[in-house]
Amino acid sequence: MRFETVSPFTVSQITSLIRDDLENKYPDITVEGEISNCKTAASGHLYFSLKDEQAVLQAVMFRRDMLSLSFVPRDGMKVWARGGISVYPGRGQYQLITRSMRRAGLGDILAMLEERKQRLAREGLFDESKKKPIPRFPSRIAVVTSPTGAAVRDIIRILRRRNPKVSILVLPALVQGDEAAVSIAARIRQANRWNLADVLIVGRGGGSIEDLLPFSEEIVVRAIAASDIPVISAVGHETDWALSDYAADLRAPTPSAAAEMACSELEMIYKEMTHFQTLLTQSMQQALSHARQRLSAVSPRAVEGFLARRQFSFVQRFDTAVEIIRQSMQKSMDVEKTRLALAQRVVELSNPRAIMKRGFSVVTKPSVAQPDGQNAEMQIVRSAKTLTAGDTVHILFYEGEADASIQGTRSDWHERL
Repeated sequence: MRFETVSPFTVSQITSLIRDDLENKYPDITVEGEISNCKTAASGHLYFSLKDEQAVLQAVMFRRDMLSLSFVPRDGMKVWARGGISVYPGRGQYQLITRSMRRAGLGDILAMLEERKQRLAREGLFDESKKKPIPRFPSRIAVVTSPTGAAVRDIIRILRRRNPKVSILVLPALVQGDEAAVSIAARIRQANRWNLADVLIVGRGGGSIEDLLPFSEEIVVRAIAASDIPVISAVGHETDWALSDYAADLRAPTPSAAAEMACSELEMIYKEMTHFQTLLTQSMQQALSHARQRLSAVSPRAVEGFLARRQFSFVQRFDTAVEIIRQSMQKSMDVEKTRLALAQRVVELSNPRAIMKRGFSVVTKPSVAQPDGQNAEMQIVRSAKTLTAGDTVHILFYEGEADASIQGTRSDWHERL
């Protein structure tokens, strides 16, 4: 194959020609797509991708243009991005230099997650009242994550540094892909079934919103909510989120932060114990010093006077109480004497002999004649109408008694009074 004698293009030249062509042809266009792999560089520039079902377009938005945004771009957001097409020579790829951007509504992923979040929240899976406290001094911490990822290494390193006495159990699980959610949920249930730890850390390192989807699956969220072991959710970086964050008892911004939250630092515990021991010793020494000072200022005479005053106070209170009891008993006795006298007077007034002493008599007569010469039963005569001339009656006086014969009766005696 023969090459022409003309000089070839360099890579830089052809890249410049393509860039000039694209920039001249597409200086101001608006692209609709879903944000993915959104990252903010240390310079403040925003790098992200716009995607749909069939293609991906790289994009960048410089810090000066981001000041006009009314929202914080995140993975999964569906947006309209306006700018011009250019080429980045260092990578030989075209990209959208975004000058302005507005939301076009929630992306498909965010819309799905929002619907799932609202539904699970209505079931009570995210209620704050169900959150369990994280024990301050756990003896064993289990980590549900990928055994080969950077997250598990960071967690183990920090836990070892903070408290070497804590046992660490890694429960390996898939954290990305179609089988990840089932794997994570199975490990959480396994830890609870066998009571493998005092605290569970469930998470992974950072990634796109698609990478973190397993931690938003219902099976994982329900396993976390049903866990008897307190769960710390540690998914991605600080700006990342998953539905496991809402179901967990505590949300950590990063896996490293989860390790910090899972247990107290042993060195700090020792320092606190030493500090409190010092405070307690100083407090006891001050109390003893004050007691010695007070005892040294007390003479035998003062002690005797103090005891005498205390004794006088008790004696006086005793005498007062005795007097109060005596007066109360005397008052009760006077009341009872009065009641007894009144009762005695009533009894005396009710005595038939007292009534007869005033001139009254009791008149009786036989009720019915008894055969065989037996004594007849006597009944009191209350009315003259029960008597007839010739009846024999018995009269009982206050002093003595007599028998009498009725000569005649009258029933109008009370009318002549």
